[in-house]
This record gives sequence, C-alpha cells and structure tokens, in this order.
Amino acid sequence: MEAEKQRLDKWLWAARFFKTRALAAEAVSGGKVHLHGDRIKPGRTVKVGDQLSITKGLFEYVIIICSLNRHRRPASEAQLMYQESDESIQARTKQAETAKAMNSHIQYSDKRPSKKQRRQIVRFKRVQNP
Repeated sequence: MEAEKQRLDKWLWAARFFKTRALAAEAVSGGKVHLHGDRIKPGRTVKVGDQLSITKGLFEYVIIICSLNRHRRPASEAQLMYQESDESIQARTKQAETAKAMNSHIQYSDKRPSKKQRRQIVRFKRVQNP
C-alpha cells in the first residue's frame, strides 16, 4: 500500500533504520537526518525521489527514497524502499575497515579477574590516584 506523502519519522521506522518511531523522531530532532542537506523536523512529509542523509553511530547513509509504505514490513521488503548511493556504500565500508583495524589489537577476556589480579588492579589504581 503506497501513498504520495508520508511523515519522515514513520518512513524511517518502516524502512527499518530505527527500531521505533520514537527513536526515529529523536534522531531527526537531534540533527542526525537531513533532507536535501537541510535539517528538518520529524513531522516533515517526504515523497518518492527525496534524498536523505542519515547518521547512525559512525556511519552515514546517503539514500534516495524509492517507495513509501504505511506499515513496517520485513527487512527484505524494507530494503526496496530506498536506494543507497555508491559513494555512501564505499565510505561506509572504508569506515568499517578503519574501525576494525583500530580495534584489532584489543583482546577481550571472557573470564573475570582472579583474586590476585583484582588486588593488583586495586594497588595500581591507588598508585595512580593518591
């Protein structure tokens, strides 16, 4: 079921960029979503052909709206509601590779520190913060 115009926050929710309409509205109000480069409000109506730039975390999506849908559909159908630019895809993959390279040296332990290790941590913190 398609319409000619739809609220931006509802479209972002239906296209599965945000889990709830409240989160979508909060992101739009917070300046994380721009329409044709301009900051907008959550109640702004969008139509097919509009260009959005959406910032989520470290990543920025530059998309063109292809269709409108009043209801939230499965992810496979939601991906057909927009088309992402090639530059946006390349920039996101580059950012992901950079973030992965920066965090590759960090090793996470699945177990808690032992009693001896906890004592060493406490001693170290006392020396650092007298």
